[in-house]
Amino acid sequence: MMKMTVLYHSVTGNTKTMAQVIAEGMMTVAGVEAKAFPIENWDTAWVKESKCVVLGTPIYLADLCSAVKVWLDGPALKAGLAGKVGGAFATADYLHGGGDLGIQTILNHMMVLGMLTYSGGGSFGKPVIHLGPVALHGHLEESKELFRLYGQRMATKTVSLFG
Repeated sequence: MMKMTVLYHSVTGNTKTMAQVIAEGMMTVAGVEAKAFPIENWDTAWVKESKCVVLGTPIYLADLCSAVKVWLDGPALKAGLAGKVGGAFATADYLHGGGDLGIQTILNHMMVLGMLTYSGGGSFGKPVIHLGPVALHGHLEESKELFRLYGQRMATKTVSLFG
């Protein structure tokens, strides 16, 4: 089984919910085992063995939350992320609240850490997920299918690269 990880920080539970949905989408791909962990309590061994790591953040003031930034600047350095497929997602209160900016910041950090960032972009057709999915507060239920699809696309690409 190929291991994959979804890491997240969540205060209200919204980001946790969407992380679990992404992990569910990953597991729709044959041969994949995925788990979601809060960045405050992640399984180092599992992450090191994972071929794909997706990181999620709630958005505050049009950017990723400080807990995710601290994780990227510290603990992520011990996670053996170089060479893995990386992706990002966000939850936000507003449509133009900065979800894409937070995702891009995570992806930039991932590239600096040597990860192969991926989202699928427009290569799968619609729905297009250019950087990563963003779920809005009060609209989680209607976002779940997009997040499942994102997890499936991330897993499909990872299996094609490492399977």
